[in-house]
Amino acid sequence: MMCIKDNIAAINLQIENACQQANRSPEQITLLAVSKTKPIEMIEQAYQTGQRCFGENYIQEAVDKISQLTHLQHIVWHYIGPIQSNKTKLIAEHFDWVQSVDRAKVITRLNEQRSCNHTPLNICLQVNISQESSKSGVAINELAPLAEQVHLSPNLTLRGLMAIPEKNNTTHSFQQMKRLFDDLKQRYKTVDTLSMGMSNDMNEAIASGTTMVRIGTAIFGER
Repeated sequence: MMCIKDNIAAINLQIENACQQANRSPEQITLLAVSKTKPIEMIEQAYQTGQRCFGENYIQEAVDKISQLTHLQHIVWHYIGPIQSNKTKLIAEHFDWVQSVDRAKVITRLNEQRSCNHTPLNICLQVNISQESSKSGVAINELAPLAEQVHLSPNLTLRGLMAIPEKNNTTHSFQQMKRLFDDLKQRYKTVDTLSMGMSNDMNEAIASGTTMVRIGTAIFGER
């Protein structure tokens, strides 16, 4: 029987060890538990351990979970999947963060559809750092105008960058992402988040400067 509490403890220990090796503080790393396809009972178990940030990829599934878990205080929902234009309203209404923004149209819609009664929606721009045709994400040379558009949108807050590098080229990609992040941070004072690193490359990402790791399998098991 899988013990989510033990899995989260093991991940936090791995984060601590990786930070020690990289001369960083574990406090600089946020653990995002990727709960896509997992039942709400598993999310509740993770929550009981103190986990507060959860990532979802599929809109309708996520909205159902979010509406069933409103009793969990201080839970923070991150949308990390591809964004279809016709789904932006649901994202704007239900999530706290969107990490997979990669085009101007989506930024416009999220800003228009985020209620003024909500706090601004936290935005990370997804960069296609390995230039893979199969992956979402903005090209490096198109990043600046999108960042400026988010910055100028009153119902959005630019928080940083996200990437899913090619498996066999992670070190170079992580280092490249860190340079882009540092550049963005110099230009916008709200920028504080570099989301990269998953179950299989977390240590490398921490060594390269990530501030958020997205862990699914190592917490909740295989899909």
